[in-house]
Amino acid sequence: MVSRVIPVDPFDLVIFGGTGDLARRKILPGLFRRYCAGQIEGDVRITGAARTEMDSEGYREMVAEAIAEADPQAARQSEHLAAFLDMLGYVVVDATGEAGWAELARLSRPDRIRAYYFSVAPSLFGPLAERLHQHGLTDGAARIVVEKPFGRDLASAQELNAVLAKHFHENQIYRIDHYLGKETVQNLMAIRFGNMLFEPLWNSQYVDHIQITVAEVVGVGTRGDYYDRAGAMRDMMQNHLMQLLCLIAMEPPAKFNPDAVRDEKLKVIRALDPVGPDDVVRGQYQGARNRPGYRNQVGNRDSTTESFVALRARISNWRWAGTPFYLRTGKRLKERASEIAVVFKDAPHSIFGEEAGRHRNILTIKLQPNEGIELGVTIKEPGPGGMRLIDVPLDMTFAEALGPEEADFPDAYERLIMDVIRGNQTLFMRGDEVEEAWAWTDAVIAGWEARGDDPLPYDTGSSGPDDALMLMHRDGRRWREIKA
Repeated sequence: MVSRVIPVDPFDLVIFGGTGDLARRKILPGLFRRYCAGQIEGDVRITGAARTEMDSEGYREMVAEAIAEADPQAARQSEHLAAFLDMLGYVVVDATGEAGWAELARLSRPDRIRAYYFSVAPSLFGPLAERLHQHGLTDGAARIVVEKPFGRDLASAQELNAVLAKHFHENQIYRIDHYLGKETVQNLMAIRFGNMLFEPLWNSQYVDHIQITVAEVVGVGTRGDYYDRAGAMRDMMQNHLMQLLCLIAMEPPAKFNPDAVRDEKLKVIRALDPVGPDDVVRGQYQGARNRPGYRNQVGNRDSTTESFVALRARISNWRWAGTPFYLRTGKRLKERASEIAVVFKDAPHSIFGEEAGRHRNILTIKLQPNEGIELGVTIKEPGPGGMRLIDVPLDMTFAEALGPEEADFPDAYERLIMDVIRGNQTLFMRGDEVEEAWAWTDAVIAGWEARGDDPLPYDTGSSGPDDALMLMHRDGRRWREIKA
């Protein structure tokens, strides 16, 4: 089976923050991979824009080095690399001043799709939007890509939305969450709405509970200053896990188009119940051996910021009333693993007796590191000795099911940038969706701040604080083991 790559129309892309870490690690190597795949062709111009003093030739050299670091195998395709580098240019730009803007305006081609990627600090989103408007670069063919964090609370998100709305229509704004670009996340919609097998069972009558886990082995690293002001709730729960919750819980949209999908996601957020004090657990990792603890890494020995959060959410609508959703995310956990587990209820009556044990069907959507889908089913254990039941997985790991070539699908950033060029906003957050997510998140944070709750310590390489285990044990349930 060979997938068909459809080239996008010619475009101009300006990457503000074009010398930064995200541009070097993800954006530019991703664009090169799309060029090698034949998705980018024709008269395309990619311009890096930053305050760093550099000319276009120096920028091409920097990008070549970045591609070699990110994807050494792809970088060896010298004929592709030379042609891709020819598309690149560089302009020294001051986001809060006038330097470079006349040059960017001169390079702008009105007959092209024009995208502006804001790979910069959130404090620069507003000034960039204003200067693009001042220099006549915000007409209908223009679109902007805005990286997270999109605000740090409801008030700041509303303020930022208002600033962007002064200069761009909502259909020109692409708020990017790279989790939504993952192949398995999109497959979640295909599983739900493309298979009659699951939809009749996708409700509180048959689903006991749903677990969403995003576990990391790394600490805060060089992001300590930002992270200590954000924490796991703002950095991960408000966006990544919230988006996964919406996709797993939303109603079928009338059509597979951007606003129809995002309308249904918005309904999920609005149906979320408030999270009470017994429904949330915060944690902070401790040091071990040569691995510093959280407070050492952020340089704040009195920090009360969480590096782990687990909570129980409930959705008050007809489909999910009574079905709990357990969400957890944290740093310095035992494995790097992200998954959604849909745990179905027990059979109403077991004809095999108590000795057969308790068995449940679990649909597991693995997001990383090995993307795939697994359905646990109960069968008889082979051999004599009576009716002994065991659980076995029906496993579709993409690399095994589709073959190495088909499983080498685009990185999330590659897919999302191509969607920007196509004008497809399905996998991007809408302004009202962001604000509703912050309204729910703010209430959770305000609750623990009012109670004076401090994060509980947990060991590096563990599954998080013990109280997170009790969050489910009180309900007679257990977290799934964190494993790759």
